[in-house]
Amino acid sequence: MLATHVPADEEERGDLERMRGYAVSLESPCSREQAEAHFTASAIVVDEAGERTMLIHHRKSGMWFQPGGHIEASDRSPAEAALREAREETGLQVRLARPELCDTDVHWIPWDEHWHLDLRFLVIAGGTVSADAAEVHAAEWVTWDDAFARIEESALVRALTKARAAVATPR
Repeated sequence: MLATHVPADEEERGDLERMRGYAVSLESPCSREQAEAHFTASAIVVDEAGERTMLIHHRKSGMWFQPGGHIEASDRSPAEAALREAREETGLQVRLARPELCDTDVHWIPWDEHWHLDLRFLVIAGGTVSADAAEVHAAEWVTWDDAFARIEESALVRALTKARAAVATPR
């Protein structure tokens, strides 16, 4: 998966190289027991019409992000983890839009002092939003313009830009 992903810019290229290094150097790359870094999975969620994306207001950070989280031992793949996290955090019915990665990102988690190596997948969703109050303050469908106005992180802006283009030009 990491070997075939093509980065969109220099920031993602650097993150992808770090991820490739961690993938071979970490004993259990997906285990949150890895003190320095571990892989996570997230979902860039888009509605069936491709007109809106789903954002969650993260409880710990107080910021708007895409649904996502840790890869559990019971997950058969990072993509399955992304789907599970999207379902848990939003209550939506979700499916992969494409099997390959949409984006990659390495970011620091200050409250636990470690790196998240985030594998981001494009996901299509429908159904009724039912946010998991234990993890998120809110889960909302927003227009693309509203999403870009709320997001502060350049890597998530990049991922949303890629997702918007992907749903505008289906395969």
